[in-house]
Parts: sequence; structure tokens; C-alpha cells
Amino acid sequence: MELDPVVTNPEHYSVLFENDEVRVLEYTDRPGDRTTPHDHPDSVMYSLSHIRRRLVAGDHQRDVDIPAGTVNWVPAQRHSGENTGDTPSRAIFVELKRAGPRSDTGTSPDTGALGPS
Repeated sequence: MELDPVVTNPEHYSVLFENDEVRVLEYTDRPGDRTTPHDHPDSVMYSLSHIRRRLVAGDHQRDVDIPAGTVNWVPAQRHSGENTGDTPSRAIFVELKRAGPRSDTGTSPDTGALGPS
């Protein structure tokens, strides 16, 4: 991963577990906090809190509002973000470590979907 979020934004991302198949990250922030651009491989995201964020990738942006307890698929992507809510955010990401792009999504860290789907 070129822009590993644990390296680019260590105040927000920490590794909880890692093996040859997956890496599990915890994400935390506070209202108004921003992240710098970073990459996510195909991942599953579990929101531990209500999350309101503005995600930005190049000229595209998307506002997301995710209730606590929601599980989402996050296709591989590169983005930055900002907590636009009035509460701290907390989420768990389970990153998949398989080689190459998925043929059924056609996404890469530079193109495709923005945010969870």
C-alpha cells in the first residue's frame, strides 16, 4: 500500500491485528479532525459510533452518515476525510491482503467508489 493510513495518519489509525490474510485497524477521530490522503485496500468497515464524514478523492467528494453498528464494504480507494459531525468517530477496518484488483469491482486506489458502499 503506497499511502498506508497507519503511516500517513498515525494519530487516527492503529493496527489491532495482522497476519498473512488480513490487517485489522481501529480508526478514531474527533469533530473537525481531518486525515491526509491515504489508501485502503478492499475492506470491511464496522462503525462503532455514529460517523459523519466528508470524503475527498481528487475533485470528487462525498458526505457519509453511518449509524453505529453498521457494517459496510469499502472497495479499494485513495481519499482524505474530515469528521463533519459533532461526536467522535470510531470504526474497525478489516483489510483484505490479496494480490491484484478484484475483477468484480474494477476499482483501484486511484479510481472507483468513494467511501463505504
